[in-house]
Amino acid sequence: MGEGKMTVVQCWDDGVTADVRLVEILRKYNAKATFNLNAALHEANRKPGWIHHGTEVGRLGWNEMKDLYQGFQIANHSLSHPRLEQIPIEAARQDIAEGRVRLQQFFAQPVLGFAYPFGSYNEAVMEAIRAAGHVYARTTRNVEQPFPPENAMAFHPCCHFLAPDFWERYQKARSGGVFYFWGHSYEMITEAMWDGFEDKIRRISADTESCWSDVVDLFEK
Repeated sequence: MGEGKMTVVQCWDDGVTADVRLVEILRKYNAKATFNLNAALHEANRKPGWIHHGTEVGRLGWNEMKDLYQGFQIANHSLSHPRLEQIPIEAARQDIAEGRVRLQQFFAQPVLGFAYPFGSYNEAVMEAIRAAGHVYARTTRNVEQPFPPENAMAFHPCCHFLAPDFWERYQKARSGGVFYFWGHSYEMITEAMWDGFEDKIRRISADTESCWSDVVDLFEK
């Protein structure tokens, strides 16, 4: 993290095929990012997923993810993307722990972050995530000053990347020193949205008063 500069961090959920285009933009501007993945939802090759606003969303295959995400941080999004607080806690513990283990084995890097599926959780789930070895867990609640969080297992970002007041939140975050945004690459369904996103990354990278960092680096002592 740069001394005296605002730290900017971002994360992206679900490991979808649109991440290929997203990563191209991030690499173009030397932007760091964390990708939150569900190990049980990927197969050897790409597979169809679901329809989002008329556009098919595909899941990446294991055969491409290691190269695609090279140089980026990987975080756990649970093994199978359940609403963790709505299943038996033992099942939640297993889903959380196995998701982390499988990602660590495949990517050969520590997996220390977590993103809640659907942004939902309770106290028991938070404790299970901590016990499994994660140092933070991201919610979907937006706050002006995200860091340091009151509880690292309820780490609230500043905003979604499509927030209409994105730049206002960006400026307000300067007083706290950290700006954290998140999203899903499949949400960009038009060329105008992709162009707008690239402009965001370009502007942040060109901002001499900000610097990119990985989410987990915020928790290094």
